Amino acid sequence: MSNTQNDALFILIKTLTKAEKRNFQLAFNRDNTKEDVLFIQLFNALDKMKEYDDEQILRRVPDIKKQQLSNIKAHLYKHLLTTLRLLYKTKDALIELREQLDYARVLYNKGLYHQSLKILAKAKVSAREQEEVMLYFEIVEFEKLIETRHITRSLDNRAEELSEESRVINEQLNNVSRLSTLALRMYGLYLKLGHARDEKDTLMLKSFFDTNLPPVQRSQMSFYERIYLYQAYCWYYYILQDFVMYYRYTQKWVDLFSEYPHLKETDVDLYIKAMHNLLTAHFHTMNHDKFTEVLQDMEVYITEKEESLNENTRTNAFVYLYTGKINRHFLDGTFSEGLKLVAEVEEKISEHQLTVDQHRVLVFYYKIACLYFGSGDNDNAIIYLNKIIQLKIGNLRADIQCFARILHLIAHYELENYSLVEYLIKSVYHFIAKNKDLSLVMEEILKFLRKNMYANPRALRTAFRELKGRLEVIAKSPYERRSYLYLDIVSWLESKIEGIPVQEVIQQKFRNKVPRI
Repeated sequence: MSNTQNDALFILIKTLTKAEKRNFQLAFNRDNTKEDVLFIQLFNALDKMKEYDDEQILRRVPDIKKQQLSNIKAHLYKHLLTTLRLLYKTKDALIELREQLDYARVLYNKGLYHQSLKILAKAKVSAREQEEVMLYFEIVEFEKLIETRHITRSLDNRAEELSEESRVINEQLNNVSRLSTLALRMYGLYLKLGHARDEKDTLMLKSFFDTNLPPVQRSQMSFYERIYLYQAYCWYYYILQDFVMYYRYTQKWVDLFSEYPHLKETDVDLYIKAMHNLLTAHFHTMNHDKFTEVLQDMEVYITEKEESLNENTRTNAFVYLYTGKINRHFLDGTFSEGLKLVAEVEEKISEHQLTVDQHRVLVFYYKIACLYFGSGDNDNAIIYLNKIIQLKIGNLRADIQCFARILHLIAHYELENYSLVEYLIKSVYHFIAKNKDLSLVMEEILKFLRKNMYANPRALRTAFRELKGRLEVIAKSPYERRSYLYLDIVSWLESKIEGIPVQEVIQQKFRNKVPRI
């Protein structure tokens, strides 16, 4: 028996749409050779299975012998990719562009150099329009190969033109490679660290960024050079919690698509990711009106494109759109209303289970837990926090995993499960210490819970006020403010002191435009 998650063919079939399945079956029903019939039988068997099982396949398709199965699966996988490529050729400009390069190679191999160069010239225009630097480079190098090996009677200055094109494109490629690597590594640092925890993190980050940022002339940069530059700066300022600068670069990222509007059609993923980051910037700067405006623009854009979206883009659209919808309820404190989204999010996670990554699921579970906690439903908050605690994801987003455990303790405290809180505190200390993420805020909360579990109501209210005062002092430290990005602990304390629900406290702050901390 194979592991479902590791069987590439099974996973591919499970991601196919009805249209894609129909297209594949039509392609093979045209010939109906014995081999084609076998492929269709195997395809249908896998399509009906809920979990991958070799023995079940052999029972359902008796014409396949055990020793043949691996080979037939490999051929079916290849045929599926071939039919998908043909289906999406007209929907994806890059697939069609690569096909033109294949045609040029075929013509070249037949000795039809002029015909090959003619196709390459058209392909080069298309690559330039789509800002596909690597393909553009490949085309220019192919043109150079033809010109150096054969007498094509090209224009006298053809060699100089190609040489200059090659030089420029090489420079762009080098910048794209270095900038995309920097952006990727900054994102990797965020997944590992979260926001900068102390001066050591900050110095490390600044040193790394300055060392790896290549010297560039922004006025001469291509679309993707600028995109990767903006992404690198976005992650840099986001990790440092400099949300004003983070906003500036997310806005530059979105605005770049106004300069290249056709790329909204050819790189939909990148555009909705840009809007997602701009939403995140407005969220952290508490700019509710702009947040609502961008969220509406994103929803309209995704709705208009829905029919043409591929599975990858559809998954990203779900993640970004619903993250924005939930964050809107965090901004204005409408947690109870936000709970209406939970069933939709769960359904979407299930629908995209083969393509959505565990990091996204982790973040959704934490946000849902916060919705329940903010609405006063601690039992359901604990259910989602337990899901996070039980996820086997190593140190991925250790920051969220740590704060999930803190919120888990607070929710049990609210339910007066004092003996359980007392029991869990030690394991939470151990987990946070292991991840080297024990902030002063966490430490104060843990001390408070351990000391005041059985305090009488009058003494408890005084203890809440004292804790709030200490946390407000701690919040003045730039490295401790990150704690309040994950958990609005001060609003919870104010709700306990004033005897009103958390969401009412946050709604009052929203109406009066009072900063959370």
